[in-house]
Amino acid sequence: MKIGIPKEVKQDEFRVGLTPFNTAQLIDDGHIVYIQKGAGVGSGFSDQEYIDSGAIIVNSAKELYGSSKLIVKVKEPQSSEYDFLNETHTLFCYFHLAPLKDLAVTLMEKKVCAIAYETVSLNGQLPLLKPMSDIAGKISVMMGAYHLGVYQDGNGILIGGTVGVAPAKVLIIGAGNAGYNAAKVAVGMGADVTVMNRSTPKLQELQNHLPSVKTLVYSPKALNECLKQTDIVISSVLIHGGAMTPKLITRDMLKSMKKGTVLIDITIDQGGISEASHPTTHTNPVFVEEGVIHYCVANMPGAYAKTATQALTNATFPYIRKMANDGVNESLKDDMALAEGVNVYKGYITKTAVAQKLQLNFKELGELI
Repeated sequence: MKIGIPKEVKQDEFRVGLTPFNTAQLIDDGHIVYIQKGAGVGSGFSDQEYIDSGAIIVNSAKELYGSSKLIVKVKEPQSSEYDFLNETHTLFCYFHLAPLKDLAVTLMEKKVCAIAYETVSLNGQLPLLKPMSDIAGKISVMMGAYHLGVYQDGNGILIGGTVGVAPAKVLIIGAGNAGYNAAKVAVGMGADVTVMNRSTPKLQELQNHLPSVKTLVYSPKALNECLKQTDIVISSVLIHGGAMTPKLITRDMLKSMKKGTVLIDITIDQGGISEASHPTTHTNPVFVEEGVIHYCVANMPGAYAKTATQALTNATFPYIRKMANDGVNESLKDDMALAEGVNVYKGYITKTAVAQKLQLNFKELGELI
């Protein structure tokens, strides 16, 4: 297999699809790995390390895409990369297609096999989303605490309080991997933490590990009441199958919140939880709507690129190696978890929720392989 690792071009994205260690394993298996010049530098991996692993360094994205069949990225292709794509390519990365109709249409027109990290599913879990959810959850509390500072236009409340002064109130919406890690960090920083979820089993599990955390079952009324009292709101709501995040926080709710409250919208990749949410970058991470500071960075783990790259590739590499050794089609036929990752194949959307949201042609993957 000819495998290509491009340099990420999404703004403020420094992660990379393979480490030099992963590269050496693929080359030992007999494959050819092309690395675009400088692809790993943001994650602390030099071109020389990849050369020492046996990779071939290429100077441009055009050359890399032209030489490779399996393209391993971190984030979805940007418009500057669209012209490089063709029907011989299998693209393995995060896509989050529900808000990105132009990209979905391009992938269909180019007949790319698009396998999304975020929909690979094993026993009801999302193993390639989990490591980044864990990191994003931890980062969310750090960013929330920072933006509470008055110099960031926050309400001036220290997240852990101090002697005789109450700590900040943190509301976490969603009790999955991101929510759990956010709660763990917020508790560690001394915050008053409440976690809200649609069902109780996840809440029970979380409270077993973090007994000081308050738990609530979600309802619009319960959410509205909590928002009025909260200093940091963290959205970690996840809908399986690539669907859009529901807009649970309306503008009327935003208006009822305290001025200088911080909303960390981890779910922005899938559209975000607030009616006011739109993607931001690490360079310009926040905006204010209705007095609420919205932090909507679409690639939060990219801020800690070396840790994030290592955590991500630990999870993705077994699938990369399988596709390289067995071939993509054979891998999709005998690995149901990987097959669940396919979002576009032979010109069709293969995830129902994505096709319905974007109003694009849908076919079951089984009909196409």
